[in-house]
Amino acid sequence: MPLDRPLVMGVVNVTPDSFSDGGRYFDARAAVAHARQLADDGADLIDIGGESTRPGSAPVSEEEEMRRVIPVLEGISLEIPVSVDTRRPRVMKAALAAGASMINDVEALAAPGALQVVAESQCAVCLMHKKGEPATMQRDPHYDDLLREVKVFLKESVERVKGAGVAADRIVVDPGFGFGKTALHNLVLLRHLRELSELPILAGLSRKSTLGKLTGRPVDERLAGSLAMALLALQSGAKILRVHDVRETRDVIGVWEAYQRA
Repeated sequence: MPLDRPLVMGVVNVTPDSFSDGGRYFDARAAVAHARQLADDGADLIDIGGESTRPGSAPVSEEEEMRRVIPVLEGISLEIPVSVDTRRPRVMKAALAAGASMINDVEALAAPGALQVVAESQCAVCLMHKKGEPATMQRDPHYDDLLREVKVFLKESVERVKGAGVAADRIVVDPGFGFGKTALHNLVLLRHLRELSELPILAGLSRKSTLGKLTGRPVDERLAGSLAMALLALQSGAKILRVHDVRETRDVIGVWEAYQRA
């Protein structure tokens, strides 16, 4: 996809315990309908996840993750690309066979066999930084040098993936806002986003707990904060915005682009 303009990735959580929508799209038919609505709202691509990785979440089995994701993939029939948010090689392989165009991995293809699955396909991949495991990663995250540690991790991950034969134009990176980071860590990363990688950066800040800490709002009242974060991410160089509220984010992008041209 062309990255000379910002892209919007619409989120579809096929989970019963998502922090953002509380299982509203756990049913496959509801998830398919939501994905189509996000496409109508202007999403450039859709990201489907079948395992919650919110702070405090517990892992699900590989079989359960596939039971959640594959029927949605097979039922969507969209003209825009579909990404699957997974860390498991078997799920990756099944998702690609079912029509996914991208793998969005919170573990940056660290699982045995994950890199091989992506390298043997033609899909795009998002490599994310996280510190710790979802169940415990937000208890007391600490960095000696936040920017350096995230930058080095992303660089080493990209080099490892490129070394397996994945072309650079198939790779985007994600600093992992909220994955083993405090609110201050997230704000520092956002301010220095452009410095973290030479490759396109995906920013996922929509509705996250940092906004709750900054505004005091519950998750269903974080639209304004999410849009503010989207604008800051654009100004800091993000190329893909991973969001729940596609239509409103498209308006932010439209205003920002007009401002850039003026």
